[in-house]
Amino acid sequence: MRLAAAVVLLLGAAVAAWAQSGPAAEVRAFASRYHEDPARIDTLRATMTRIVESDPQIDNLLALAQIAFIYGDIRAKTPGDKLAAYEQGRQAAGRAMEAAPGNARAHFWYAANVGRWGQTKGVVRSLFLLPEVKKGMETALELDPQFPSAYVLAATVYCEVPGLFGGDLEKSEAIFRRGLEVDPRFTALRVGLARTLIKRGRIPEARRELQAALDEKSPGNPADWTLKDTPEARALLASIAGRS
Repeated sequence: MRLAAAVVLLLGAAVAAWAQSGPAAEVRAFASRYHEDPARIDTLRATMTRIVESDPQIDNLLALAQIAFIYGDIRAKTPGDKLAAYEQGRQAAGRAMEAAPGNARAHFWYAANVGRWGQTKGVVRSLFLLPEVKKGMETALELDPQFPSAYVLAATVYCEVPGLFGGDLEKSEAIFRRGLEVDPRFTALRVGLARTLIKRGRIPEARRELQAALDEKSPGNPADWTLKDTPEARALLASIAGRS
């Protein structure tokens, strides 16, 4: 009996260790350094797709939702490829939400993939998705008020959606600023805030936020800073050159 109990304990420890160092954990770690090897995004997406088929536990579903989103943003070459990736991410996150309704990451990745699918289709053509996105982002922040990416999503929605359909630049700015209180090094928040400030006609403030994002020495997500935030900050700076 003692031998059997010891075997059970060892197996439990092995499973716990694998969960902390397996493919799902690798996706979480890789999400902040995918700029070092973008092609590995393809491999990890294929790996998580296979794993979820046989082992649809929460961590695996969330890892698939996350890597599908990254694939859609970084590796997909056509609108069709992007839509397929975001739909895969939406489905995975939806299953995670059903299994764990109190998981902030599940609500976030569901809303993020739905929102990006809508952006790819066109904001006006996808307004019917807005209630789903808003519910997901609001729930994620209620469950985890220290979640910088959820602030980016929420504030971006209020920035991009036309005012007639619920967009609100004042609310967008306030949410971006609350996110920066949580993590001032999360550069997507600064770039997003600058985009909102430009729409509000506050060009000098926007320029300062963009420069701060470019000058950040320890970005919260180095991969996003390298492949998303820096290029967008430079493009926005160029677009407001000479304006005051």
